[in-house]
Amino acid sequence: MSSRNLPEPEYDLCVAVNYYTPYVSGLTEVARAVAEGLAERGRRVAVVACRHDPALPLTERLNGVDIHRVPVVSTIGRGLVSPAFPAKVREIARRSRVLHVHLPMLEAAAITARSPVPVVSTYHIDLWLPPGLINRAAMAVARRSAALALRWSDAVVVNSEDQAEHSELWRVLRRTDRRAISAPCIDRRGGSPRYRGSDGLYIGFLGRIVPDKGLPYLLAAFAAIDDPSARLLIGGDHTTVAGGSVIDEIRAAASRDPRIRILGLLGGQEINDFYRSIDVFALPSVAESFGIAQAEAMMCGIPSVTTDLPGGRYPVRATGHGLIVPVGDPAALREALLEAAGWSPGRRAEGAARAHDLFGVEGCLDRYAALFAEVAAAPGRSMIHDLEGERTA
Repeated sequence: MSSRNLPEPEYDLCVAVNYYTPYVSGLTEVARAVAEGLAERGRRVAVVACRHDPALPLTERLNGVDIHRVPVVSTIGRGLVSPAFPAKVREIARRSRVLHVHLPMLEAAAITARSPVPVVSTYHIDLWLPPGLINRAAMAVARRSAALALRWSDAVVVNSEDQAEHSELWRVLRRTDRRAISAPCIDRRGGSPRYRGSDGLYIGFLGRIVPDKGLPYLLAAFAAIDDPSARLLIGGDHTTVAGGSVIDEIRAAASRDPRIRILGLLGGQEINDFYRSIDVFALPSVAESFGIAQAEAMMCGIPSVTTDLPGGRYPVRATGHGLIVPVGDPAALREALLEAAGWSPGRRAEGAARAHDLFGVEGCLDRYAALFAEVAAAPGRSMIHDLEGERTA
């Protein structure tokens, strides 16, 4: 079947993603920003997602995007079990010019197999789950599914070549039509320092309060800073995160050290104010593919200290606006935070300018729009996949 034999599509783009807004993660923020950004530019966009919260409507139009949610019957760790999800994606994809799939996703192979329209897959990260038999099985299935989906995609987006070249699926990624498009990052300048109450050192973390963010190492690093006027601001969701939170460990640390402040989930102007309140950003992750929050901090002139992880270190490497430390090393993290916090206003302004050039939303949307137009205009494609590719994925 060729995509050129289909009737005139209702949508320019169908986005397939397991979790979608109001769920908050780096992956879902990329999906939302691209979908809403292209809709604002006049594209007709639909999103198919799992209904992670039963209170959400099955269909709605939000910020110019048609959202179709599919019921969830159970969960496995972070994974949502929704048997109707692949069929719903195919249904909406048939009414679209291009299908955009966000990986990792357990259903990716089922969705991309014999897709009626060209497929662009964004491969965000190698799936990382805490140790455990069920999690190991889920990671293996997701890895296999992603490998097949990547082979069957007309084009593949990665956040950076650094991420791709060090991925466990590099053997597959290196043979794809691969494009490096950094995650879209919002200009958060113009905030007020509402979370600042002293002239001491202010360190900030913003993200999901989950094991892969390495927050225990940040707590240990901060505990070794003697300054009584120093503060550690921790913002992010811990109530609806998939796979469990580490909020209890953070609360225990805050009960011992009143310098630690837990801000909870921030949104809108609160995020701008958060960046305006800190001197240095910390991203001590043990698994990371990019780190939108650290790039947005850089765009505000705030240097980031992050761990030496492929993809996650890319924003610092690309801009020079921060420092990179070994994974799981509180002593090195402490020293780097203190060093970066002392950078001059001029150095901060230069780093912010480089970050804006590389990571701004409009540039990201330009690149995605051009890619979607390119694959949509390509000659008709065969839906019969290479069996050798299936055996070697």
